[in-house]
Amino acid sequence: MNYNFDELIERKNTGCVKWDECPTTLPDASALGLIPLWVADMDFAVAPAIQEAIRQRAQHPVFGYTYVQDDYYDAIISWYERRHSWKIEREWILYTTGVVPAMSIAIKALTMPGEKVLILSPDYNCFFSSVKNNGCEVAECVLRFSRSNNRFEVDWETFEALCADEKTTVFLLCNPHNPTGRIWTREELQRMTDICHCYHVRIVSDEIHCELTMPGHVFTSLGVVDPEAIILTSPSKSFNIAGLMMANIICRDAATRRRLNRAININEVCDVNPFGPVAVKAAYNNSEEWLDALNLYLYDNYRALCDYVAENIPLWNVMPLEGTYLVWVNVSAAIMSETSASGVAAYCDRILRETGVWLNPGTMYGPQSGEGYLRINIACPRSRLMEALERIKNMKI
Repeated sequence: MNYNFDELIERKNTGCVKWDECPTTLPDASALGLIPLWVADMDFAVAPAIQEAIRQRAQHPVFGYTYVQDDYYDAIISWYERRHSWKIEREWILYTTGVVPAMSIAIKALTMPGEKVLILSPDYNCFFSSVKNNGCEVAECVLRFSRSNNRFEVDWETFEALCADEKTTVFLLCNPHNPTGRIWTREELQRMTDICHCYHVRIVSDEIHCELTMPGHVFTSLGVVDPEAIILTSPSKSFNIAGLMMANIICRDAATRRRLNRAININEVCDVNPFGPVAVKAAYNNSEEWLDALNLYLYDNYRALCDYVAENIPLWNVMPLEGTYLVWVNVSAAIMSETSASGVAAYCDRILRETGVWLNPGTMYGPQSGEGYLRINIACPRSRLMEALERIKNMKI
């Protein structure tokens, strides 16, 4: 089946965060119109099977409290076994409303206030807020870019030192990594596991982007490597159904699962809407072909971005993309060419003000580790992506 990822779908005035949350610094570019390439939300129509499943459910005129049935769990188990060679048991799965709530649940269940949670920085901005909101401290292991391997890598000496700190009780992993685009190899995951086990640090792995992989790269769930790991997952990013609010916590250990389940109820994120389970089943049971086509389209978008930047925006350096649809770009040289040279937040603000292109400054993902970088969401029709780059090229330097 052919899927039209080039279709320009009008999303304004639909209560859409990406398009309707208007930034305050847009006025100079108001005549051009907004091109939002910021929040991790795709501009593509969801898979036909999901649309049809939602239509069928909406035909029933009652939308009451939702009971999650056995076929929901069956869909998850089947998907992970055939897609990721990971055999999950029914009782390991706890559902909730989203991966960010799941993250807070895991931190609440596994830590005491004042303890430290280790992250690989720069990291998804909600990692910082979830840790702090639960009364814990963020311990940052800053990733290093290896020119020889052309990728971001873990500073293993610092990682082990932070694990050895008696206040560090949890390592919060992002795999694939947002915002650098890394997919951690099985060897790297094993090394993380070995170090964490040595110092009795529990691992919580956010794997929300696990289906979004570029050609030549293979995703391995930490659940395959570490039986003690807690895995947070959802089809929301890969199938563009974040608004339906459905995610899962996968945990093998019964005692830990009881603590997680208690935290779910304490945080009162135990009830889901009637459309979430329907969409998850349609995604995992009937939309695999759509996902494969999506990944190829995203890769072509990435290659188009790389080629355009190399030819037209030479002060930008696009980082390698292994997974996600979020591209990490080193713009340090462009910032230094600015008269004020005031940092990436000001640079992104200027891009938005003068071109209408909304990007995320890297400092959202680490005040120090993200400086000099910005993040671009390429999950949009290629014509829109290229228009955004053309506008940025034409900015006055």
